[in-house]
Order: sequence, then structure tokens, then C-alpha cells
Amino acid sequence: MKKQKESTKNMLKIIIILLLILFAIVAIIILGINFWIKTKTSSKIITEKQAQKLQNIDCILVLGAGIWGDKPSPMLEDRLLQGISLYNDKVSTKIIMSGDHGTEEYDEVNVMKDFAIEKNINSEDIFMDHAGFSTYDSIYRAKEVFAAKKIVIVTQKYHLYRALYVAEKLEVEAYGVPSNPRTYAGQALREIREILARNKDFVKCILKPQSTYLGETIPVSGNGNETNDKN
Repeated sequence: MKKQKESTKNMLKIIIILLLILFAIVAIIILGINFWIKTKTSSKIITEKQAQKLQNIDCILVLGAGIWGDKPSPMLEDRLLQGISLYNDKVSTKIIMSGDHGTEEYDEVNVMKDFAIEKNINSEDIFMDHAGFSTYDSIYRAKEVFAAKKIVIVTQKYHLYRALYVAEKLEVEAYGVPSNPRTYAGQALREIREILARNKDFVKCILKPQSTYLGETIPVSGNGNETNDKN
């Protein structure tokens, strides 16, 4: 009986050790991919002044970040203001507002476009990507639906690493201008989630699945009003 108990204890110890080793391997892989993505893309994160020196930028891509009713969330507002500033700097004459418009009740993109129009941006220069449900979708559709080949992405810095990595893997020449002039509540948790999101998109960029929705091509060189869904 004693030997049986000792044997069971030893087996449990071996299982625990193996689980710890497995956990350590998974953690190393996750953190390694995170480090790789940040290292690979950090040189593409530039300032607004540096962006002004870029040539032949097809569009400024502003990524969605949630709305509060008919108003942009603080994070989204900062992205929009930065995108508008780049437009006014003539970095590009076109903006893609890419966000979640999965239901009639939840409509990030019209809120984003309305905000920009209130800041005196021409409606025809604003394209709405109604199916920008994820970072991957937004960049995939920027290339395949809006025919953009060279873009400036606007989002908070922590998010830019992943967006730029996706762009590189989808063969879109992209630069990122960060939009974080303030501290956001819950940012520590957001940073942790982003590590997992970078790993998810790392795998996605290997598989390169088609975006959730595609549809007809609407070149960003044309008229943004073609993407309007309201009169």
C-alpha cells in the first residue's frame, strides 16, 4: 500500500512538472511572437512630421474603437482627430473610416464620418468600410475592396504594431502614426489582451483567410460618397 501511494505521488509530481514545462513553452512562444511583431514593425511607427514627408499615400486608414451612442469613444475620437490632422497636412487626400457596422443599431463608421464632416472634411474624401470587424479585416479590405497599396494607419501605439504587421504580411506598404495624447482607463488590461491578439493575427497572417465580407471594388481614388448607406 505504501509503495502504491508513493507511486501515485511520484506520478502526480511528474504530471505537474510536465504541465509546468508545457506552460513555460507556451508562454515563451506567446511572448516570443509578441516580441517579434513589435521589433519587426517599430521602425514603421512615425511622427506626424515624418508622415508629411511621405509620397503617394493612397489613403489614411482610421481604425474603429467603439462608440458611445452617436459619439465616438475617447480612443476613437483621438484616432479621428489624428487622421483629420494628417488629412489637413495633405499626407493623403482620402480617408477610410473602418469599423463595425454589423447591425443597424451599432454603426461605428457613420459616427466616424459624421465626426470628420463636422471638422470640415469633404464627404467625397471619406470612404466608409462598413465591415471592418477586426484589424485584419480592415487592412485586407483596404487592399482588396478599396485598392489601396500605400497607406498610413492611425490608431493608438500599442495597436499599431499588430496593424503594421498584418499590413506587411498582406503586402500593403504601411506606416503608422500613433494617436494617444492621453491615458485611457483599463489600458493595462488592454495591453495584456493585445499580446494574445498579436499571436492570433500572427497565425492568421500565415493562413491568410479571406476577409469576412468583400463585395465590389470601390477604389479609394474615387468618390467616398459611393460608400454612403444613408441619404
